[in-house]
Amino acid sequence: MDLRHLRYFLCVAEELHFGRAAARLGISQPPLSQQVRALEEELGVQLFERTSRRVQLTVAGRQFVPEAQATLDQAEHAMLTARRAQRGEIGRLSLSFSTSVPFMPRIVKALSGFRQENGQVRLDLHELARDLQIDGVVRDEIDIALVRSLVDPPLPAGLVSQCLMREGLVVAMRDDHRFATLDRRPRVSDLRGEPLVFYGGSRAAGFADHLVALCRAEGFEADVVLEASSLATLLGLTAAGFGLTVVSNSLARISVERLVFRDLDVPFTSDLWMVHKETLTPAAARFRAMLLDDGA
Repeated sequence: MDLRHLRYFLCVAEELHFGRAAARLGISQPPLSQQVRALEEELGVQLFERTSRRVQLTVAGRQFVPEAQATLDQAEHAMLTARRAQRGEIGRLSLSFSTSVPFMPRIVKALSGFRQENGQVRLDLHELARDLQIDGVVRDEIDIALVRSLVDPPLPAGLVSQCLMREGLVVAMRDDHRFATLDRRPRVSDLRGEPLVFYGGSRAAGFADHLVALCRAEGFEADVVLEASSLATLLGLTAAGFGLTVVSNSLARISVERLVFRDLDVPFTSDLWMVHKETLTPAAARFRAMLLDDGA
């Protein structure tokens, strides 16, 4: 059924005059009459009673009016939905991130702005280790992954990455530790003999292994006394004096009683990478644009 036929029918039903309806539609009367006739033939019913003096709706015509209007309204809604989906204003966006990301103002600003501007997009957030994030993108479970890596992360074919931020590292310690009053930035060599608390497993994004290698290059073995599986445990044990830990600079914004942070003098940075497939959903493309615009 041609939607144009429905619009023509409803206009005639409102005007009950083919001439006025034609003028309102911006067409001549003969084509309008032909289109209404075509609709009646398609339906197999007479919608109007026509005489030389007046036009009236038949019983079938009166019953057809609300149904025709509902059909047009639904068609308009469907077109609007498709256009909004194409613009990324509705749908779903799945994001993953490492532990420190929620403490980065640029990311928080982008998330807040996206939610305010795209309230009908379902936002799914996942805190995952780096390898699990990348695997999620490969499996189409995650649209955009925000991963920590010391270098451009190795990616499977079809994935792309872009560095969003580079930040230094800090060493965290109990406030009565000697580093708290050191008159210079602590160096890797200063970690000799110091008990260390590190993130364990894949959540460490390679930092622990890299620091251990740097300690070895300085001529000593890192004394890793504990491995934590969560940020709360990592910082809590450090504040309790179990040892020092090294984290990205963004985590220095966290306030923990008796915990202090000092910039660590190391020859590398903690980088945040955006990873996604080459083709993004409209919603993901909108979020990516917000992240990049904010960093311009």
